[in-house]
Amino acid sequence: MDSYRIAVVVGSLRRESFNRTLARALVLRAPKDFDLHQVEIGDLPLYNQDDDARQAPAVMRMKADIAAANGVIFVTAEYNRSIPGVLKNAIDHGSRPYGQNAWAGKPAGVIGVSPGAVGTALAQQNLRNVLAYLDMPTMPGPEAFLQMKEGLFDAQGDIGPMSRAFVQGWMDRYVAWVKRFS
Repeated sequence: MDSYRIAVVVGSLRRESFNRTLARALVLRAPKDFDLHQVEIGDLPLYNQDDDARQAPAVMRMKADIAAANGVIFVTAEYNRSIPGVLKNAIDHGSRPYGQNAWAGKPAGVIGVSPGAVGTALAQQNLRNVLAYLDMPTMPGPEAFLQMKEGLFDAQGDIGPMSRAFVQGWMDRYVAWVKRFS
């Protein structure tokens, strides 16, 4: 395969989200043959099974973005020791109606940043459970629970020098993970 399209799903809607910043920095860490693009989830309606027969245009767009991808990176915040509702809503839309799971078979990577000392460890564990059910082969490691602190990002929006090797190592492993399933 000459190039890989990777959908990046950010589990935060805040414009200046740490996780949105991390998602942009991951683009800089990806090799040239990996095209990372953020998938919009903020305009999705709340999931309602009654709408499965006529999914909203925003849902169809998101599902098409996922279907066109060779893999998915979830960059998630942690809200109340779990995944944010907006991310769960997107996952539910993408997996429905029954038998039309856009996520199935897509190699997944999970990463996140939070001001807390344990980063997004609990959200990531919850997310991994959901991804297993959705038939997404999820990269087992390295786990990346980043703590937001001074120097995590540099002035250009890249990963700062103290964490750059770790995040690059995570990205290198994800690249190998995607290639394993392509």
